[in-house]
Amino acid sequence: MAEQQTLILVKPDGVQRGLIGEVIARIERKGYRIDALELGTLDRATAEQHYAEHTDKPFFEELVGFITSAPLVAMCVSGEDVIASMRSLMGATNPLDATPGSIRGDFATVIGENIVHGSDSPESAKRELDLFFPGRF
Repeated sequence: MAEQQTLILVKPDGVQRGLIGEVIARIERKGYRIDALELGTLDRATAEQHYAEHTDKPFFEELVGFITSAPLVAMCVSGEDVIASMRSLMGATNPLDATPGSIRGDFATVIGENIVHGSDSPESAKRELDLFFPGRF
């Protein structure tokens, strides 16, 4: 087991639906620490960097448009093996495949608006945390 940090986002649909507290409660009940938390609207340049691996995909514009459409909450969450554990807590990217009891399984209905984002590897976590919390982690 290893102490890790990861980026967790409550996406605009989660913020608009009043699910910030629910997401935070699940993170805290799991025993993880929230080391930073910010509410704000993401600018296009940061969104494009965040989704850089999808630049050539047909859904890239939809991703960027959605994530910049309204406020989101960005968090640095830390704890033992937090990356894999948070991925499980969030559920599958496609809500139709997400296990009941997971955030997406309980609250999301479509793949494009699936409530939360979490880093998928230690390398992604470092890159994403540097984007959302420059120089802090």
